[in-house]
Amino acid sequence: MKHLTILVAILLTTVANAQQVIPLYEKAIPNSKPSPNTEKSEVTSDGILIVSNVSIPTLTVYKPGTPSPMKSAVIICPGGGYGILASGHEGTDVARVFNSWGVTAFVLKYRLPNDAIMKDKSIGPLQDVQRALQMVREHAAEWNIDASKIGVMGFSAGGHLAATASTHFDKSEIDNPKNTSLRPDFSILIYPVISFSNSLTHTGSRENLLGKSAKPDRAIYYSNELAVTAQTPPAFLVHSADDDLVPVGNSIAYYKALQEYKIFSEMILYPHGGHGYGMNNTTTEDKWMDRLKEWMVASKLL
Repeated sequence: MKHLTILVAILLTTVANAQQVIPLYEKAIPNSKPSPNTEKSEVTSDGILIVSNVSIPTLTVYKPGTPSPMKSAVIICPGGGYGILASGHEGTDVARVFNSWGVTAFVLKYRLPNDAIMKDKSIGPLQDVQRALQMVREHAAEWNIDASKIGVMGFSAGGHLAATASTHFDKSEIDNPKNTSLRPDFSILIYPVISFSNSLTHTGSRENLLGKSAKPDRAIYYSNELAVTAQTPPAFLVHSADDDLVPVGNSIAYYKALQEYKIFSEMILYPHGGHGYGMNNTTTEDKWMDRLKEWMVASKLL
């Protein structure tokens, strides 16, 4: 009988923590062209899960075993230069830590810009993160979420996407018949691409999203440090000074823009660490996730 009780407890815990994968769009995917699904997933030699050729976006729900009374939620955008998605250490692994804090997490598998699958590849990822915000906010009660505490998180190019969602929410790129707010309530930006200016950008991210011959006005439009307003949500930023892929000036420029409007934000700058380390910068004993938790407590999100 004792063993049966333990087994039931394990099964209940497994069910409670089971991940639900939801198609992002109920009907036709907006801004898409008819094309075969060539998506593939692989694990690299160093254990990193990579997803490529994404044309059918989804949202994977990670529910905490014991929901927090505050009921906040985070939509996570993995990085990968708008060419791939590093969906493990910049997605699933992070979601599970949020669950341990009582936060519901959603890993967004957003479409990767490609002229073969999109009519306008420059807005495809933004459509997907806006749709994710719309979906989570409209179904917040079902997921035991406070609809006023829904944030976005992004790593590298996923950070660019999260920052774009945080600065371009006033223009809906999707159907929004209920006029649901597409504004994130907070953003978490980890070694993010912020700017598409020549001096700061990660060229691969800019070219993948806008093309190699992008017009200057499009690069300005997607330089998010130039789009900050008094309505931009609070942000938590992490970057390393020796990042040789995405210059640390990206985070600094965004933080400075936020400070001009006195928006409550925090920035952690490490002297070392490079790029792409996910939650674990091995050059320091400091854990930025611990600092994030403190910031979320101060922000009354936990």
